Amino acid sequence: MALTLTVLGCDGTYAGPNGACSGYLVRSGSTSVWVDTGPGTLAALQQHVPLVDLDAIVVTHEHPDHCMELPVVRNALKYGFGVEGMRVITTSSVRTLMDGITQGAAPTFAWEVVADGDATTVGDLGLAFARTDHPVETLAVRVEHAGRVLVYSADTGNHFSFLPFGAPVHLALCEATVLAGDAGGVHLTGAEAGALAREAGAEHLLLTHLVPGTDPARRRSEAEATYEGPVSMAAPGDTYEV
Repeated sequence: MALTLTVLGCDGTYAGPNGACSGYLVRSGSTSVWVDTGPGTLAALQQHVPLVDLDAIVVTHEHPDHCMELPVVRNALKYGFGVEGMRVITTSSVRTLMDGITQGAAPTFAWEVVADGDATTVGDLGLAFARTDHPVETLAVRVEHAGRVLVYSADTGNHFSFLPFGAPVHLALCEATVLAGDAGGVHLTGAEAGALAREAGAEHLLLTHLVPGTDPARRRSEAEATYEGPVSMAAPGDTYEV
């Protein structure tokens, strides 16, 4: 089976009506990984895969719109299913935050703290991590399966590059939170996301982390001005083959 990405949520900062914050399901034929656990994504995940069938959870950073389903997931696994040892691959700050909320999430969670330059495997997926340009430690993620590569920017300003991940890049999932001319710095515009994908030689650009109520068509237009490949807009429930 091909490497696929399913959008569970793609709203930036907070979820709009019928939306959810950041969350993605990455799958091969035999492995399922949930990347970012923003509010609303637990319910969306279960439309595609049973929670207990996940092989791992990856959380890119501690900001609430990317991580705050984690304590709820811990309760579901612990009290609902009696599961122990769910791999949670994340930063040290996310672990500290979640252990504080739950008074200790182990043994339900098997914590794996990663940082810039680290790599690991989950089933038949290879994962690598790189620090982004964001106020807290935030990790971009590279996922590879059978020669196909997905990269995810997580949250970042424009002092970041996918180049340390190497080539090829088949699908670039990039945040595009702010519009050109708006105050940014810690997030990308559509044009900056396009430039990031162009620099990496990505075959396809998927824009995400869109603030509810703002114009997605304008972000797409900005990205198309700096990137010549196909540009798509993330929407909950959409699945892409990498």
